[in-house]
Amino acid sequence: MNDDLDRTLDAVGPRLKQLRTRRDVTLTDLAAETGISASTLSRLEAGLRRPTLEQLLPLARAYGVTIDELVDAPPTGDPRINLRPIAGGDGATVLPLTRRPGGIQAYKFVLPTGDDDREPDLRTHEGYDWVYVLNGTLHLVLGEHDLVLRAGEAAEFDTRTPHWFGSTSAGPVEFLSLVGRQGERVHVRAAPRSGRLR
Repeated sequence: MNDDLDRTLDAVGPRLKQLRTRRDVTLTDLAAETGISASTLSRLEAGLRRPTLEQLLPLARAYGVTIDELVDAPPTGDPRINLRPIAGGDGATVLPLTRRPGGIQAYKFVLPTGDDDREPDLRTHEGYDWVYVLNGTLHLVLGEHDLVLRAGEAAEFDTRTPHWFGSTSAGPVEFLSLVGRQGERVHVRAAPRSGRLR
């Protein structure tokens, strides 16, 4: 049991460094956000110091992940609840937010800082996509349109249109993607005229 715990804690450092570098955050910025000194953060990432719960909580909050994800705890309980991030070869992270057959599938994407000169690799597939940018700047190529979406902006499109997502040299980007069936569109429900929600 202690050997398993030691291996789990020893693996936290590299995971912390990977999360920080993917998000293009400096130790100084992370220290300001978490209240943990930059030197302590550096020792944690290098594996020279074991993390405490008091350190893991603010780090998980800063990275937008659970403590289980920071320590790579084994999944327990209902697998539909324990959705694990998927690492992409280009440093991207995809976090499934739903796991049910049929209906709309939701994902959170985190892309590291990109190269503005990168040649887009346009793809097509069946479905309909809604994209909402949470943080950063998203480069979206959609057919003949070359778009830049910033935090709070959204796009929706038929995925049979050739498309590509990427980050820019301005920094990493986080966005939500909701993928539905072909022909499925967003349904907006407005408040009644009286201004009260029912």
